[in-house]
Amino acid sequence: MEDGPNSQDRPTAAAAQPPRLSLDDAIEYCIGGFGWRQFVRATLPLFAWFFDAHQIFITIFTDAPPKWTCRNSTLHGGGGVCTADSNPCHLPEGSWSWELPPHASIVSEWSLQCAGTIISGLPASAFLVGSLVGGILLTTMADSFLGRKNSLVLSCLLMSTTGLLATVSPNIWVYTTVKFFNGFGHAMAGTCALVLASELVARNWREKIGVIGFLSLGLGFLSLPIIAYVLRGFSWRLLYISVNVPCVIYSFLVYFVVEESPRWLFVTGRKKEFAGTLRRMAGPAVEKSELTDEFFENCVEWTEVKAEENIYTALRSLVRRKWALRRLAVVMAVGFGTGLAYFGMPLGLGNLSFNLYVGVGLNAVSEIVASLATFLVVGKLNRKVTLMTLTAAGGSLSVASVFVGRWKGLQIGLEMTSFFCDCTAFDVLVLYTIELFPTCVRGSAVAVMHEASLIGGSIGPVLAAVGRRNHLWSYGVFGATILICGLPVVWVPETRGKVLCDTLEEEEKSERPNDA
Repeated sequence: MEDGPNSQDRPTAAAAQPPRLSLDDAIEYCIGGFGWRQFVRATLPLFAWFFDAHQIFITIFTDAPPKWTCRNSTLHGGGGVCTADSNPCHLPEGSWSWELPPHASIVSEWSLQCAGTIISGLPASAFLVGSLVGGILLTTMADSFLGRKNSLVLSCLLMSTTGLLATVSPNIWVYTTVKFFNGFGHAMAGTCALVLASELVARNWREKIGVIGFLSLGLGFLSLPIIAYVLRGFSWRLLYISVNVPCVIYSFLVYFVVEESPRWLFVTGRKKEFAGTLRRMAGPAVEKSELTDEFFENCVEWTEVKAEENIYTALRSLVRRKWALRRLAVVMAVGFGTGLAYFGMPLGLGNLSFNLYVGVGLNAVSEIVASLATFLVVGKLNRKVTLMTLTAAGGSLSVASVFVGRWKGLQIGLEMTSFFCDCTAFDVLVLYTIELFPTCVRGSAVAVMHEASLIGGSIGPVLAAVGRRNHLWSYGVFGATILICGLPVVWVPETRGKVLCDTLEEEEKSERPNDA
C-alpha cells in the first residue's frame, strides 16, 4: 500500500490560502496520504459487520429442529413402523430420541417439535421485526446528535448484551422478546460502520474501504457454521456466549481507538473537534504543525453547511425533493429485492436436501468471493450497469434452480451462483447509495435502504418455509423479485468517480442538468 496518492490527486499547502477550499478538498489535503495507521483506524469500524453476521444467522443453528432417530422400529400399541419419514409427534414416547443432547437446540430443550413452524420461527421473526423498529426509531441518529461513532458503539453494545441475555431465557416467549431487542440494537450497526469508514478515508480509497465491510460480513457468516459445528454437542446458549462476548470487547475498542467522522463534525458545526480529528488523522506526508486553527478557519467556509435541527429533519428533507425521493425509492426497491433473497436463500437450503453446515458454509464462501470481486472491480465498473446486470443474472439463476430439482449438484450450483450475484448486487447497492446522497443525510439514506432490505428479509423465511413442498414459492419468488426490483435503477444517475457532496443544495446543484 502506498503512503500517499499522486501529487495531482492532493492539494498543496498553497491551496490552503484563499480562495477557500471546499470541505472535500480540505479533508483530502489532511488525510490524502494514507498510511497503515490510518488504514487500521478506518477499517476497525467495518469489523462490526463480522459480528453483525452472527446476529443475523445464529438462529439457523440454535433454533433448528435437531435430527432424531428411532429407538424401536415397532410402534407400541399402534402396530406401525418407526421410520425416518415418520412424524415424531405421532410416535409413542420412548420409540424415538434426539441424536444430540436436548439442550443443543431450543426446539428439543423446550419440546417445540410439535408446536408448529410459526411458534418455533417466532424468535427469528422477532429479530427482524426488532431490526425494522430499531431502524425506524434510530435511523437518523447517526446524522444528527449522536454521530457515526457513538451510534456504532451503542448498536454493538445493545446487540451483544441482548445476545448474552438470550442465554438466560427460560422459555420460547422470553427468548422471543429478547430477540426483538437484539434486532432493535442490531439495526444501526452495519450502516453506521460503513458510513463512518467511508468518511474516514481519502477519495481514492472510499470505494475499496467499503468492500472490506462486506468481506467482514462474509467472514462472520463463514465463521458461524464452523463455531456451531464445534459446539454442536453443547448447549445452544454456549453459541450465543461465544459470539457475543467478543462483540462486547470490540465495542469498547471502537470507542477508544476510532475517530469520529470529520464530515459529520463539520456539518454539525463542531469546529474544534473537526480540527482536532483531522490533526490526529493527518497522513505521513502532512506537516501537522501547519494544521493550525488559522489553517482551518481560512480553509473552510463554515457558513456553507447548516446542521440538521432534529433526528427526523434528514428524512423530511429527502421526501420534499423530487430528485432525492426518486433516488430513495429506487435504492429501497433494490434493497427489498436483494434483502428478500439474502435472508431467504440460506434458510431455504434445508429444502434442497443438503447438509446444513456445508450448505451455509458454501453460501458464506459465495458471499466472501462476492466481496473480493467487488473490491477488485468496483473502481472500474459503472454502478448502474453493474447493478442491473447482477440483479438480472441473480434472478434468472434463482428461477432456473426451481426446474432442475432432479440434478441436486446443478441445483445447489445455481443457488450458490444466484446468491453470489445477490450478495455482489447488495455490496454495489450500498456503495451506490453512499454516493447518491450528501453527507447531511447519507446515514439516513443508507439506513432507509437497509430497512427496505429487512422488510424483504422478513418475508424470506416465510417463503422458505412455504417452499418446502414447492420450490417455486421460494427460489422462484426470490428470483422474480430480484429481477423486477432491479429495473428501476435506470432512473438514477451514474456516480462512479463522483466527488461526495455535503449538503442537499450542493447535490441538487451538481446534478441539476441530469437529475433535476
